[in-house]
Amino acid sequence: MEEFERKRLLERIEREGATIGAEIPDAIQIQGEEINLQEFVFEIRRRDTIPAGERDRVERAKKNLRRERLQRKQRIEDEQMTVEEGKRLARSIIGIDRALNELQTLDPPDIEQEAQLEETKDRKRWMQFLRKALGHADDSSGHGVTGRKK
Repeated sequence: MEEFERKRLLERIEREGATIGAEIPDAIQIQGEEINLQEFVFEIRRRDTIPAGERDRVERAKKNLRRERLQRKQRIEDEQMTVEEGKRLARSIIGIDRALNELQTLDPPDIEQEAQLEETKDRKRWMQFLRKALGHADDSSGHGVTGRKK
């Protein structure tokens, strides 16, 4: 595979919307173990919420899928292979991404955590504004709010 073909495949797997129309693989080999990925995802998706006993299993599956995705991406980046092998790997990565998207949407957002993150971001923006307004925006001068010389 030529370098430009490798770059094109890597761009394809990172493209936003790459999973649109992509199918979740029926089965996938993850760390030497065959997993019926499509069946697993559809089984979990059929439920309105993830039962407490299944939550660990789903989180473990997502972690393993992310790890497998990274390993497959690294193979495209580092290994010598034919264009067809690279395309096959890229399709499998996009299928993994589709499965991850499906599993991700099951988790209801933690509203308290999101509110805390937004509050933290607001405070940071406010502090940056105050530093600029008070003329302390240049942290390298040593005269910032915390590093004021006396």
